[in-house]
Amino acid sequence: MRRTLLLLALLAFGAPPALAQQQQTPPGGRLGTGLPVPRYVSLKTDRVNLREGPSKDHRTAWVFQRAGLPVEIVAEYETWRRIRDSEGTEGWVLHSLLSGRRTALVMPWAKGEVPPIPLREAPSDRSGTVAQLQPGVIANIKSCDGAWCRVVIVMERARDVDGYIQQDKLWGVYPNEKVE
Repeated sequence: MRRTLLLLALLAFGAPPALAQQQQTPPGGRLGTGLPVPRYVSLKTDRVNLREGPSKDHRTAWVFQRAGLPVEIVAEYETWRRIRDSEGTEGWVLHSLLSGRRTALVMPWAKGEVPPIPLREAPSDRSGTVAQLQPGVIANIKSCDGAWCRVVIVMERARDVDGYIQQDKLWGVYPNEKVE
């Protein structure tokens, strides 16, 4: 009863940061790295099992098959990370299958016929276009200033393309986030 009242008070008046973090700790468990949650990372390999819970005893709900795919860590439990993909699918993966390398998807929410998205020479709509990108392309993030991101698109049979794209056209970086 006392714990319930404490939680209600915390919800009503806001919790001090340390106590708010403590309330997120899973029963009988501990938080993971202490890094900010949520945060974006990418898949390290081209085969990552998404599990229903934080252990190998839990059923595999999905298998990701795209190395470099950006995902958002929304919770941590020991060596497990609860992740969400660009479509909203959530589940648990082992931390060793994730990379801190920042990547983003170009407009994964775009459906149907969408004009190509310009990759610019400089962070300006008036700058020249170095490439035209389709929705769903993975971009390696080099930096973001809160409005524009400098990215590299890895090409399989051609040289990589380096340029700038408006930050709001990417999934894998938060609005106004600065990445260095």
